[in-house]
Amino acid sequence: MRGLLWLLGLFALAAALAVAGRYNEGYALLVWPPYRVQISLNLLIVLLVGGFAAIYALTRLVARTMALPRAVQRYRQRVGRERAAQAIYDAVRLRIEGRFGQALKQATAAYEAGESRGLAALLAARAAHSLRDETRYRYWLGKVAEQGEEMRLARLMTEAKLAVEDRRFDDAAESLAELQVGGQRHIAALRLALRTAQAKGDWVEAVRVVRQLVKVKALTPELAEPVKRRAHQEGLKQRAGDALAINTYWQDVPRDEQRDPRLVASLARALIAAGDGSSAQKAIETQLALGWDTTLAGIYGRCEGGEVRSRLAKAEDWLTRNPRDPQLLLTLGRLCVQSQLWGKAESYLEASLAIEPGWEAHVELAHLAERINRTDDANRHYRAAAELSRR
Repeated sequence: MRGLLWLLGLFALAAALAVAGRYNEGYALLVWPPYRVQISLNLLIVLLVGGFAAIYALTRLVARTMALPRAVQRYRQRVGRERAAQAIYDAVRLRIEGRFGQALKQATAAYEAGESRGLAALLAARAAHSLRDETRYRYWLGKVAEQGEEMRLARLMTEAKLAVEDRRFDDAAESLAELQVGGQRHIAALRLALRTAQAKGDWVEAVRVVRQLVKVKALTPELAEPVKRRAHQEGLKQRAGDALAINTYWQDVPRDEQRDPRLVASLARALIAAGDGSSAQKAIETQLALGWDTTLAGIYGRCEGGEVRSRLAKAEDWLTRNPRDPQLLLTLGRLCVQSQLWGKAESYLEASLAIEPGWEAHVELAHLAERINRTDDANRHYRAAAELSRR
């Protein structure tokens, strides 16, 4: 429709010019001595318009001809960039598909094309690592490093992640430490740091990283609790046999983390094994004042040394509030044995067995029977303990 309107307009313009030319009787006189040229004004106008159009067309043709080499160069550059971008896309796709050799080939092509060289080199390094080609992996990492600060973070994260995958935790720690120098410890880096610290047995660092993950809301407190507990338990194991080192470590643990009953149980066992029953007793009493835990009640009876009678009084006070706790009754039996209260010890141990049969109570009763020269009873309890331990 638009084309038809243009055509009608041109016809109308041609008709108007023809009518106007018919009534235009003017002429133009051109003098170039000794020549004189007289032409109609209509012809002059046509010649001027036609000449302008011809000169304009010639100028455009020359300009386009002169710009042709640059246009061809720009076209080639654009095609090269498109091919490089396609090569990078193909490299990513092929690596996801598991075709690492082809991915390396496409990443190399993209790098040689000069488009996004840092990214292309990084993709080539990842592909070479997947091929277990250490030489080409190191070569391409070097190419990434040549790109300077722009690719520094990506390079260090790649090195750390691949080192963790290869269980080269020392190398991973070095990359993460270099990353930290630049102040770059985002969530992904923190997670790698946690895996590295756990693998290296650096439990102090592991706890610190977990706290950071909770702080940035990358880990919920509920999920962080067992991780911190295990880290603290491993830290206590590393100091096994040294009561002073265990107590020093425990003093550095934040108060909220000290309220974990399972962690307190690990602490108490470590202190008892190191010969510091007094500190174990205090830790258990502090925790049970916050909330009851049957495991801690059972460990309390293993604490030795100090005022046995005061521990017995404390346990009997707990019994008034937890009369049917088998571990507490077992502890009372042990404390009565330490106090040489044979009759009460036997009553508490038998009460513990009545609620929940366990081999520990049978062993304690066997030892008690041996002390008071009841050999048959001792043998009977030893057999019962052996039966329960095999289940």
